[in-house]
Amino acid sequence: MRRRTLLLGLAGAAGAGSLAACTADTGTGTGTGTGTGTGTAGATSAPASAAPILASTTASSLAPRSVTMPYVPPPGRAPASAFPVGRRTLELSRGERALPTTVWYPATGTAAGTPAPADEAAAATGRFPLVLFSHGLTAQPRDYEPMLARWAQAGFVVAAPTYPRTSYGAADLDPADIVNQPADASHVIGALLAPGGPAAAMIDPARTAAAGHSAGGITTAGLFSAHRDERLKAGIVLAGTDFQGTPFTGPAAAMLFVHGRRDETVTYRAGHTVFSAVPWSRAMLSITEGGHVTGSADFEATTGTATEFLRWALYGDAAAKARLPEAAAAGGVATLDNQL
Repeated sequence: MRRRTLLLGLAGAAGAGSLAACTADTGTGTGTGTGTGTGTAGATSAPASAAPILASTTASSLAPRSVTMPYVPPPGRAPASAFPVGRRTLELSRGERALPTTVWYPATGTAAGTPAPADEAAAATGRFPLVLFSHGLTAQPRDYEPMLARWAQAGFVVAAPTYPRTSYGAADLDPADIVNQPADASHVIGALLAPGGPAAAMIDPARTAAAGHSAGGITTAGLFSAHRDERLKAGIVLAGTDFQGTPFTGPAAAMLFVHGRRDETVTYRAGHTVFSAVPWSRAMLSITEGGHVTGSADFEATTGTATEFLRWALYGDAAAKARLPEAAAAGGVATLDNQL
């Protein structure tokens, strides 16, 4: 099993960067990305329960729906100043499924222009919204640190579990294990929100979102459909598709989709179909020349739009919602379909 996950590197003072890419070879049930490394593949064909996930990377079967349940967050205001960023790893698990979770969070001190997370830094005073982030196939949480640290800098606690059978270095790599990841994600949320839990003191349990890239985007879709976690107020799906063809369900939530029009791993057609199937407030950022990877050219549009979306959806900041078109226009690389 060959992993090819490419990190394009980070730009300097502007804070631009790129995220790890992951791809799924739906014909063999093995994962590929962009870089080097080795692992052991799982089954060479996915079980029936995973077949709809693999098929939906080309075309989703979800039917289009009108926005009939708009999401309206309680009014509020996001922090006006940036925070320095702390980072720690929590050793969590669900039964025998180890889920070590990297957490980025607002810290005390003076914020740098480009977030440079400090391990075990003292947390800033107050409680902040939680964003559960799911990585892509053959990736790992720190591959996404340029974006996730920006969210923490803006006033969010971001928790990213390492999934046991789809992450880089997994002893028994198995893309079909995506079917188990929404339950893993919900378990991590519960562990973080539990009274006396390892991060409970810094999290506002009433303001929770989920986000993810590729296989992690599919996992995120599952949290709003087949495995609906009603604690979630918002979701961000980066280069993802539906979860087992299951329609969105449950209370209204805000959803943001980000997808490259030239994505050859999870097609833009599939991603747009899933966006059109959301019955709640929704938006889609389409990267004109984008593929499956967020690169330096579209990092600011992606990260800025996602940050303003979270400020509105979790803090109720109306000014952030008004800034979404400007954020999406950064670099002239994307268009925004805004139905929030």
